[in-house]
Formats: sequence, C-alpha cells, structure tokens
Amino acid sequence: MTTTTQTLPVLGRSGRSVADWLFAAVLMAVGGWALKSWGQAMDVYEIGILVVAVPCLIALGWMWAPLRVLMIGSGLATWLAVALYQRATDDYGVDLVKGEQVFWLKYVLSSQSAILWMSVLFFMSTLMYWLGVVTRSATPGRLASRVTWAGVFMALVGTLVRWFESHQIAPDIGHIPVSNLYEVFVLFSWLTALFWLYFEDRFARQGQSLGALGAFVMLVVSAAVGFLLWYALARGAHEIQPLVPALQSWWMKIHVPANFVGYGTFALSAMVALAYLLKTESPKALWTGLVGLPAVFIALPLLGFALFGDLSPESMASVAKAGRMIGGLLVVFVLMILARSWINPLTPAPEVADDVMYKAIALGFAFFTIATILGAFWAAEAWGGYWSWDPKETWALIVWLNYAAWLHMRLMKGLRGVFAAWWALVGLVVTTFAFLGVNMFLSGLHSYGQL
Repeated sequence: MTTTTQTLPVLGRSGRSVADWLFAAVLMAVGGWALKSWGQAMDVYEIGILVVAVPCLIALGWMWAPLRVLMIGSGLATWLAVALYQRATDDYGVDLVKGEQVFWLKYVLSSQSAILWMSVLFFMSTLMYWLGVVTRSATPGRLASRVTWAGVFMALVGTLVRWFESHQIAPDIGHIPVSNLYEVFVLFSWLTALFWLYFEDRFARQGQSLGALGAFVMLVVSAAVGFLLWYALARGAHEIQPLVPALQSWWMKIHVPANFVGYGTFALSAMVALAYLLKTESPKALWTGLVGLPAVFIALPLLGFALFGDLSPESMASVAKAGRMIGGLLVVFVLMILARSWINPLTPAPEVADDVMYKAIALGFAFFTIATILGAFWAAEAWGGYWSWDPKETWALIVWLNYAAWLHMRLMKGLRGVFAAWWALVGLVVTTFAFLGVNMFLSGLHSYGQL
C-alpha cells in the first residue's frame, strides 16, 4: 500500500505557502497605501512605527494563521465604516453627526456601536463557557470560542474607527485610542480575550484541551467590560477628548499597548492559577485565601496613602468603590469554592494549567519590561527625567519585581505547584492596584483617568 502526502504549494526555499506570501503582499500594499495617503501628516517617528509594524504583523500572521482573518476582516470593516462616513455628505467629506443617521454606522460600525457589540459578545461568551461547565457539555465551549472571536473582531473595529473619528473632530484631537481608562479597558478586554484564544488553540493543536479554563479567563474580561460600561455611563468617558500635553507623543503608540499585553497576560495567568488552586488545594486553604486576598488589596491602598496620599473625602469615596468591587469578586470566589467538585473534572490536569500560567507570565513579563523601558524614555522627553518615583512608576516597578521574582524562582529554583499559583493570584491583586488602584487612591504625573 502506498500513501501520498499533500502539502501546500510553496515559493522559494523558505517553506512558506502561497497563502503566506499573499497575506504578506496584502499587508505591504496596505502599508504602502497608508504611507502614500497620510505620510505627509506623519512625523519621522510615526513613519518608523508604520514601517516596523507591517513586518511585525506579517510575522504574527505567519506564526498564527487565525490572525490573518482577524486583521483582514477588521481592516475591511473599518474601511467600510470610513466609506459610509464619507457617503453621509454630498461632497464626500466626513460629518460624524450625519454619520449617526446611517443604519450600519449607527447600529454596527461606529466606534461606540462596535464597542457595545464587543461588550455584549464578551458577556455572551462568558455565559456560554459557564453553561458548558454547568451542563458538562463541550458544545457551549466551542460556541463560546467563536463568540469570543467575534467580540475581539468588534473590539478591533471599534478601536480603529474611533481612531478615525478622533481625527475627523479636529487634526489636533486625533490620536490612537489608548489615552484614558475607558480606551485602555477596551484594549485590555480584547487583548486578554485574544491571548486566551491563542493559548486555547495552541494547546489544542498539541492534543491538550484546556477544558473549562475559558470560563475562568472570560470572567476577568467580563469584569473589565462591566467596568468600562459603568465608567462610560458615570463619567461620559466614551466621548472623544483632546489629549493632555504630556500624552501628545508618539511614545504613547508603543508604550501603552506593550503595557497592556503585560496586564492582559498577567490577568490570564491569575485566572488559570485560580482554576489550578480549586483543583489542588484543600477547602480550608481556599477559604483562608479568600480572606487573605482581599486583605492584601486593602493593605495596598493603606500603604499608598502612607507613601503618597491622604485621607480626603474623595479618597474615602474611592475606598468605598473598591470595597464594592472586592465584594462582588468575593461572591464569585465563594460560588467557585462551593462548586469546585463540579468544576474540577472539567479543568485540565494541574501540570497543563501550570504550563499555561508560566507561558502567560513569561510573555507578559517580556512586554511589560519593554513597556517600562519605553516609559522611561517617554518620561525623559515629557518631564526631563527617566524616573521620578511617581506613584504609577513606583507600582509599575513593584509589578515588575513581583513577576521577575516569580520567573527567577521558576527558572532557577524550579518553582511549581500551589505556591506558584497563589503567587500568581496575588500578582493579579498587585497588578490591579498598579493599573486601577493608583488612579482611584493616589495622584501624580500619570493621573489621566481618575475615578
């Protein structure tokens, strides 16, 4: 008996398929068109970012094929939104107010509509993952993954269209939408979801199902979505605002996204650690941790007040908000502990969860390190010094040291097991305080999104 193996056609010696090279050609053509169309409005740094971004995106698409569909699809949807905005006026100019009257913009493709769709889809995905846990069926989980992809797609469309919309308000207002808490929570939500989809797909290709871990990871995504919706309603943060002078820099385009790759993967690792602990720890240890983690979060603002803050009424109001957030998380954790005998058979083996946790932290630490270095250069340009011990800088350093120590213990001392998982979970508390708590309790040079 003879067998034949079919392979994709390749060009040259690189082993790349025709589809690979077509994808690269499309991105290079789009990059060239963007440079030709808007190059005169870019400074040398922005041109450099564009030139570097194109091969980086090509490499990502080659590394993980699903990203190709996401990139091309979100690009086409954004192009359609721009075309619809232009059709809203007789002279093919752009009128954002009239654009709200176009059906596809009003209900699907405007930035706010797309971000609302992202929110709904991520909530639906979370419910479907947990439905799979409750019914012990794989079908809702598979559907949840597809819905998560749809949420990431709408988030990217909303982000790109919001970028376009900001430039239509006025040339000096236009900016990449990563400048305030509302915009970065959108960034955090879809980055965390996308990294989960990556790990889910990669481990599945290796024959290792991650089971119900998606239900855990999407909980933190849904929490972020809930916060950004509340923030938009309470503060009107969804409205596009001019940048403060310190943010009017090309550094923002690379520093903030790199930072949130770190935040997203750290959050993902913590939720995987939670699933690990539910499976391996005793009930007594879990109930003890349930008390200890909020105690850590409460201790952090107290330490912040001692170093940087005061006990003003505004600060106390922030403490009350944090208390409500912690209370909601405690309810979720209590329910998980009570249902652990039902959940645990659906989560992967501890060694698989441990591997996901390690890879997520390693990836996040690399990007967080890059972001910290870029932030130092940005600070030197904006404020005349690389480091000023601003509260945000100080807590970013604490986050970096925390995960540097975790990785050192892992690589040099073979750190594994429940201690590593508890450490990763505490890391989420520390990271949350650096990301959000500093804005709630403290003030400083980085106070661009206070609550």
